[in-house]
Amino acid sequence: MSGRTEGGAVERQPWRLAFLASALVALPTSAFAHASDRGHVLLLPTGYYIAGGALAVAVSFLVLALLPPAALDRFWRRRLSMLAFGDGPRAIISSLSFAGFALLVAAGTFGSRDPLSNPLPLVIWTLLWAGFTLLQGVFGDLWSWLNPWYGPWRIAVRAFGVRDDETQPSRLPSWLGFWPAFVLFFAFAWFELIDPAPDDPSRLAFAAGLYWFFSFIAMLVFGYGDWSKRGEFLSVFFSMVARFAPFEHRDDRLNLCWPSAKLLAAEPLPPSGVAFLLLALSSVSFDGLSKTFFWLGLFGINPVEYPGRTALIGIGSFGLVLTFMLLATVFALAVFFGQRLVGDDHPFREASGLLVWSIVPIALAYHIAHYITALLVDGQYALVALSDPFALGWNLFGSADMMVEAGVVAGAQSAWWLWNIQAGVIIAGHVLAVLVAHGIAWRLHRQPSRAALSQVPLTLLMVAYTIFGLWLLATPTAG
Repeated sequence: MSGRTEGGAVERQPWRLAFLASALVALPTSAFAHASDRGHVLLLPTGYYIAGGALAVAVSFLVLALLPPAALDRFWRRRLSMLAFGDGPRAIISSLSFAGFALLVAAGTFGSRDPLSNPLPLVIWTLLWAGFTLLQGVFGDLWSWLNPWYGPWRIAVRAFGVRDDETQPSRLPSWLGFWPAFVLFFAFAWFELIDPAPDDPSRLAFAAGLYWFFSFIAMLVFGYGDWSKRGEFLSVFFSMVARFAPFEHRDDRLNLCWPSAKLLAAEPLPPSGVAFLLLALSSVSFDGLSKTFFWLGLFGINPVEYPGRTALIGIGSFGLVLTFMLLATVFALAVFFGQRLVGDDHPFREASGLLVWSIVPIALAYHIAHYITALLVDGQYALVALSDPFALGWNLFGSADMMVEAGVVAGAQSAWWLWNIQAGVIIAGHVLAVLVAHGIAWRLHRQPSRAALSQVPLTLLMVAYTIFGLWLLATPTAG
């Protein structure tokens, strides 16, 4: 790949290139994290993967169109009861999580200034945002037990006599919907992707501590249940991802179900909930796109001479908003035209609120594919830093002297197997998304032919994103 800029072409055809960029950005995306960038350029025969991925999604749609929806519905509803447990240990585990969080904030404030030696950036960006999302998608809603608010909130409720009766009317106005979580998630995404120094330990410690305190006060005012379900963006996001998991916690019992089965039973999200989920997807789309040679070339920036995040604040802010607006528009159009194809009389709000759940498998698949290299490398740095959080020569877990093996993601052989894993995960995620969308469509249209026909626009969107997602993984990036 040549390092030559494309500034001259941009100047001659600005509107055409801007339109093309908008079309690419608008395609649905997924998953979520910050961590490190790719360390090598993947020069692979991507045409075969792109064709195979698009074909897999298209064929899955044709198969679903021929399968009886009732049989698929019975398939998704199967549950295997595993064990029963109470809620007692939850407050203890959450309190221990809070103690660990407080230690990390202290390490960020007083420890090493190196983001690869201080545990706070590594835990938040790699272990929590990149890695824990994967755990939520596999094991279910672990965050409801591990979050650092529930334990301290229970202590405060008992100590100060704060009302804790969930049978009373909600103290958080219903008209707010998920908008508090949406605003907070947008602020988080801006800090992660646009802020000049999100990895700076002291800067991150201040932001994380301030957010914990703000959320804790909001839980005391509005109630833990209300704020964690509609206001605290991490809890909202992780609960959405957990619906993909094959483990289900219901009525103090742990059940085993098919992956994505809980998405089919979900209630329709209000417009604010749809916007939240689409923002989560669009922000990661922009995370991947913003460092590509293509994106930087649109603004006359030489990707080989990357100017740094400070010089790109304006462009980054514009791109973050643009990706969300375009993704929301394209998704809305896909749902709208699907309804028009079958003369659907269901409200658009209900249809979009249900069908947006089918994007979750894509989000989780792209999360795994996009951040596997960060987990493999930065995860090792995190183990080293956690053993010596204040850079005082400690070795708490015996891993302070561990050698970080960055070679696990370097070289032609590593690039080959990593890219094949990423491609396979993305294709599998899109096929599952088609399955979920078809099941949701049957909830809206009990006639099989109408259910299948209504999914044509959304399936075309998924096929297009399969192509875009695989291109994004293989294209060279700067920074």
